[in-house]
Amino acid sequence: MSESQQHAEGTRTPARRGGGDPATRGRTTIADGVVEKIAGLAAREVLGVHAMGSGLARTLGAVRDRVPGGGRSATVTRGVKAEVGEVQTALDLEIVVDYGVAIADVARSVRENVISAVERMTGLEVVEVNIAVSDVKLPDEEDEEEGAEPRLQ
Repeated sequence: MSESQQHAEGTRTPARRGGGDPATRGRTTIADGVVEKIAGLAAREVLGVHAMGSGLARTLGAVRDRVPGGGRSATVTRGVKAEVGEVQTALDLEIVVDYGVAIADVARSVRENVISAVERMTGLEVVEVNIAVSDVKLPDEEDEEEGAEPRLQ
């Protein structure tokens, strides 16, 4: 075999099987819980967000965290509800803010951070992020999670 034949054979591209772009073969679905976790973590990163969820949800979550198998997963998604479609998602967040912060500014920052994180990580378009401020954490208030006595010993 001549050098030119070896060179020509060495540069051959392998035949494609299955046809088409591999990225278009199949479907990717993203569960509501995945989007809820991403949104929950992104919301907690914002300065001025003290906690997520209503007082009752936080209290029940604190009890659940103490039960074996309760897991951190429930804590991350507390106060977050997602509706996920094929290409879009909508989110509802319930937050507790620290006393003294400008609530409108915190809500804007939460919305921006959540949209950025969810769109970057999932590729879904976030069509809305509704934020409900359910409480304000006062400086002299004890956290419900920290102050709650365990019911079981």
